[in-house]
Amino acid sequence: MSDWADWDHITKIDPDKTLYAEETFEDVAATGTDAIEVGGTTGMTEEKMKRVVEACGKHDIPVYIEPSNPASVVHSDRHDGYLIPVVMNAGDVTWITGAHKEWIRIDDDIDWSRTFTEAYIVMNPDASVATYTQANCDIDADEVAAYAEAAEHLLGQEIVYVEYSGMLGDTEKVAAAADILDEATLFYGGGIHDYDSARTMAEHADTIVVGDLVHDEGSGAVRETVEGAQDAKAATSTE
Repeated sequence: MSDWADWDHITKIDPDKTLYAEETFEDVAATGTDAIEVGGTTGMTEEKMKRVVEACGKHDIPVYIEPSNPASVVHSDRHDGYLIPVVMNAGDVTWITGAHKEWIRIDDDIDWSRTFTEAYIVMNPDASVATYTQANCDIDADEVAAYAEAAEHLLGQEIVYVEYSGMLGDTEKVAAAADILDEATLFYGGGIHDYDSARTMAEHADTIVVGDLVHDEGSGAVRETVEGAQDAKAATSTE
C-alpha cells in the first residue's frame, strides 16, 4: 500500500517563505499532520529546498519533495521520496512532459523507487500555478471528472490532485472527481483556513493539503485543520 493511502492531511511548506513568528519545523511536525510536502511554484532553488528538507527530515513524519522545476530537486536520505506534478489541464506542455524530460536529461541520480507522480487539475485562474502552467481553469464538474478518470485509467496515476490554490474550491467539482475514481487517492488543496473548511473539503477528498496557512497563521491553525480532516473521516467511516 502506498504511503498516502492512509493520509488525511498534508502540510505543504514553501521553501521560499518563512515560518510563522518564531515557530520551528518541529512545531509543524507536531500538528498531527500525516506528511510534509516541500515545494512551491516560484523562487525555488536547490539550496532553499535542501534547507527545509534537512530540517523537516529530523522529525518522525514522512517528508516528500514536490519540485516545480528540475533545478529545485535535491537528493537526500532525509526525505521519503518525490511527488512530481503532471498538470492535466496545462496549456503549456512543459508541465505535462517537458520539465520531466529535462529533469531526466540532466539528473543521473534519480531514485525511481521513490519517485511518484501527481495528476494535477488546476482550478484557480488567479493562482501562480495557473499562470505558470497556462492552465485552462474554465472547466465544469463533468470535465474535472473526465480529467480525473483519464489520469487514473489512461495514465495510471495513483494520485489525482484538485488544486484551487488561493481560494476554497467548488465542492461539486471536487465531489465529481471523487466519485469517478476507483483506486487513485484524491488530494485537494486550496483555501483551507480553519476547522470548518478542512472538514468540508475532507468530506469529498481523501486527503486535504494545507499550504499558506502554516506560513500565515502558524501551527495552531494547522492543527485545527488536522482535526477537521480527522473528524470528517471519522464521520464518514461510521455512516
